[in-house]
Amino acid sequence: MPVTTLILGSVNVDLVIRGRRLPAPGETVLGGEFLQAAGGKGANQAVAAARATTGQVGLIGGIGDDAFGAQSRAGFEHEQMELSGLSTIENSSTGIALILVDGHGQNLISVASGANARLTPAHVDDVPRELFDRAKVFLTSLEITLPTVRRGLERARERGMITILNPAPADRGILEGNLLSLVDILTPNETELLQLTGDGDQVVHEGLGDPSRWRTAALELLNRGCRTVIATLGAAGCLAVGDLEFRQPAPRVTAVDATAAGDAFNGALAVALAEGQPLSSAVRFATATAALSVTRAGAQPSLPHRTEIEEFLSKWTAQAIEGAGV
Repeated sequence: MPVTTLILGSVNVDLVIRGRRLPAPGETVLGGEFLQAAGGKGANQAVAAARATTGQVGLIGGIGDDAFGAQSRAGFEHEQMELSGLSTIENSSTGIALILVDGHGQNLISVASGANARLTPAHVDDVPRELFDRAKVFLTSLEITLPTVRRGLERARERGMITILNPAPADRGILEGNLLSLVDILTPNETELLQLTGDGDQVVHEGLGDPSRWRTAALELLNRGCRTVIATLGAAGCLAVGDLEFRQPAPRVTAVDATAAGDAFNGALAVALAEGQPLSSAVRFATATAALSVTRAGAQPSLPHRTEIEEFLSKWTAQAIEGAGV
């Protein structure tokens, strides 16, 4: 099966305790339920793409030489990914997120980046050339170092691939130099869009929910060098600004957990573009995938398979036709 989509990003294991309340400094709180889950934006996006694709997904990332790394690799193998770009980094732990969640959903999170922080441009250079030659779309995000992100984008651009950068978490370092000139499609969510273009937290807060700010911010990022900005806006759908400009509404669903919505969108967008879908169709496919994911609990467990996405798309289209009175 040919590799059509190549994803560079973080690999984490989430260790979660759900309890009645969060502990104060120096306090021990007994009780609660423990959950271990696979995570990391790179891993989530790769799983989303692997389940949505009719081809194969290649993952470039770093894991530690520990039990968590072995578990992560086994999970990716189960999803039938191409893993020649997944490096086991000696004397390093796999990325870990320690998450405490109280009965109201409030949380405390501490992350040890581990192997993600030690993934370097040299690791990207070590990825077999054939992987970049075969793939059509390259997707990356910002839970790894900017030099590593840049090198991945450079290699993808050298091979004529479509490049997608999901700027999460937002890092204004991407605005420096010519990094955005290596990006065909930038996919911030609403907060990231405003963080990258605003001037302080107050400006970001005031701009949330303001459609006029979305387009202005997107145009500013276009002027920085990327070709298209697709801003994901939750229940408001998304806005594409570039050679084409359009709004894509989101289907109405009952949201259960939006944790992986952005990763679902990005993975599915990469897959659809790799299959040759035009941008508007690819965005619709990605929007449907994200909407379906929020109806389920968890991050990777919520990510739908291709047959589910196609069935959901068919129902969504039928509802739109019925609503239009056709």
